[in-house]
This record gives sequence, structure tokens and C-alpha cells, in this order.
Amino acid sequence: MEFGDVVMKRRAVRRFEEGGVGPGEIERIARLAQRTPSAGFSQGQRLVVVTDRDLRRAVAQAAGEEEYDEFGPWISECAAQFVPCVSAEIYHRRYREADKVAEDGSEIEWPVPYWFVDVGATMMVVMLAAVDAGLASGFAGAFDPAAIRALLGIPDEFVPIGVMPVGQPLPDVRSPSLKRGWVPFEEFARFDRWS
Repeated sequence: MEFGDVVMKRRAVRRFEEGGVGPGEIERIARLAQRTPSAGFSQGQRLVVVTDRDLRRAVAQAAGEEEYDEFGPWISECAAQFVPCVSAEIYHRRYREADKVAEDGSEIEWPVPYWFVDVGATMMVVMLAAVDAGLASGFAGAFDPAAIRALLGIPDEFVPIGVMPVGQPLPDVRSPSLKRGWVPFEEFARFDRWS
């Protein structure tokens, strides 16, 4: 599939077949997601890939699946859940290393928490790799990160930012938010200057 087609086909799906995707394809998506950029090549992003049916149900409960009652069990019923995690501390440690410290030897001032930018890139690669494989994905925020961390044995240093179900898409209920439509391209992209 052409890259432009992959991008245009990507959407948040909220209903999947149970299972139906081989472990090789799930691993391929995870391997592609590892190739995303990170500030200073800190590599503070991690994925927990959940394929066990009972564990997927427990994770979905911790992610508040019942709050999405109009969509049905879309977080638990899938081939796999990708749980993106990030550690700010890995970035801080990296930027205390000799090649990254400021002239006075201190860690840089972080104008933006770039670890969240980087884990967002990891998420986008999961989404696009799923589409490229003929699959789909969605995203549910981590309503109870501590519960997800405990269920999956995630170290305290890492924050699970949400749950991404991946699998064969089924007809689903589209988000009512889509009625808002896309902002005009001229409003979205500005060339050379904002105004």
C-alpha cells in the first residue's frame, strides 16, 4: 500500500474481531514501532503487547471500557492491545550524560516534555503499521494508569498512557465528534509565517 493511502485510511476503530491475527504480524507492528525517533536517542518509549484474552479484559476494565457503552467491548475484543509507556526519567538520565549537558554541566531546561512527543510518534507508527497490514487500531486513554501498571507489571518509572486495541476491523459506531469535520487546510497549515 502507498504511504499516502495508509495515512488516509487510518482512523480510530472501535470494534474488532476477537483474535484473528497471527503473532508474527503483531510482532511486526511492535518492531516497526520501536523505530520511532526519540530526543537524544533516549529511547524512553516501551510497549506492552497483550494478547491473552483474560488479561485483555482486565486491562480494558482498567481503561474504563464500560464508560464507552455505545461502542461495546472494543478495548477487550481485538487481536492484541498495545500499551504504550514512557519514562521521563530515561530522558532526564540521558540529558545528564556528557554529550547532552549544558555548558555549566547541568541538565537542559525542558521547554516541552518531549518524552510525550516521542511516545506519540510510537503510537502513530502502531496505527499506521496496523493499517499497512490490513488491520485497524484505536486508542483509549489510561483512566487508571496505576491499575494498568499493576496488571501488566510495568515498572513505576514508566507511565502507561493508554491502550491501543489492534485487530481485524468490524463495522463500528463512528465517534459523534467526527461531525465537526476537518478544519480547512489553510487554517491547519501555514507557510513561512502564521499570518
